Amino acid sequence: MGRVLSRLPSSDSPRGRRRVLLLNHFAVPLHAPGGTRHAELVSHLANWEGTIVAGNRNLLTRARTDFDRAFRAVWVSPYSDNGPARVLNWLSFVVTSLVAGVRLPRPDVVYASSPHLFAGVSGWLLARIRRSAFVLEVRDLWPDVLVDMGTLRGDSIVLRVLRSLESFLYRRAERIVVLTPGVGTRLAERGIWPAKIVVIPNGADPADFASPAPRSDVRARFGFDGFTVLYAGAHGPANALDLVLDAAAKVATVRSDVRFVLVGDGVQKPALVARASREGIDNVRFLEPVAKNDMPALLHAADVGLHVLADVPLFHFGVSPNKLYDYLAAGLPVVTNTPGEVAAIVRDADAGVAVAPTAIDEGVLCIVGASDERRRAWSEHGRAWMAANRSRRALAAKLETMLDELVGG
Repeated sequence: MGRVLSRLPSSDSPRGRRRVLLLNHFAVPLHAPGGTRHAELVSHLANWEGTIVAGNRNLLTRARTDFDRAFRAVWVSPYSDNGPARVLNWLSFVVTSLVAGVRLPRPDVVYASSPHLFAGVSGWLLARIRRSAFVLEVRDLWPDVLVDMGTLRGDSIVLRVLRSLESFLYRRAERIVVLTPGVGTRLAERGIWPAKIVVIPNGADPADFASPAPRSDVRARFGFDGFTVLYAGAHGPANALDLVLDAAAKVATVRSDVRFVLVGDGVQKPALVARASREGIDNVRFLEPVAKNDMPALLHAADVGLHVLADVPLFHFGVSPNKLYDYLAAGLPVVTNTPGEVAAIVRDADAGVAVAPTAIDEGVLCIVGASDERRRAWSEHGRAWMAANRSRRALAAKLETMLDELVGG
């Protein structure tokens, strides 16, 4: 009986539109810094009402976030590092999101998104309680990434528990959304029915990245001078931004006019700022996070978009980086140090340079030394590739097709 009811539209859905409830601990609206994937996808759904349940503390700044009407913010406990307080922060989201989901109008689909698997637990419980279809989105392949980053030992009890939880959620999800084909292949190799797996990568629309002002004005606004290499994103262990400081020190010996600007926040930022000061790496600036609404101006002010990750095997096939797509949509030539699928995107689009994990300086100098014509070509190719392959509107249509299939619409 529960399965039949999960296919019936919510009785109070406006104008016959169905409801999807998205659980994403770290989701933010467009006016806040951080991950706007679900805010953008929901805004492009034609026949579904979407509500996003998110923690009230921003992942990047760890400050409280102001949310818009598409969101239901829930309390989560504070933390300042990757210790036990952060685990408590994850677990608090399970409890408060579950309470919020029970109080909201019944959804036709509950859609729970990682990176941490505990959001999937809350999603599965809500789907059972509300008799809704259950979708699990795997944005980071937990717990593999924890092992590859050295956070968990391969023989630990915690890892075995997380493996069991992972398998439990995969079996019970009616669809599993992944962001890259490589992750879909990995899950299929583990015995997940391929028909359950749907690839919906991150994306961006070039039209959303038109500069709001002349380039000279936005460069003055952000204080940019010289040839500006921009990194905009999290400052955490996975981002390996020490590699950027290494590159900046090397580039300074060759080109005095190149500036590296790191925009964002995270647990590693204080150590990075301290190192740059201690070692006199003075061609690097650190700026506070920028909201998605301000990103077009920021990117228009830069000359190169820098995509950096630690040299972890999982990242070779298991990431769909928002910052890369924002750079391409804005027409910035890209330097990436990530082998595998990310490097293939940059090369196939002919939108920049892919280098070895520790050779960021070589990529930057390649683009600095290129002709204006070549840099314009990289820029145009990146925008064209995004319009053809990663439009948010096209990705939202794919999401809506999956939701319709789940409820028989």
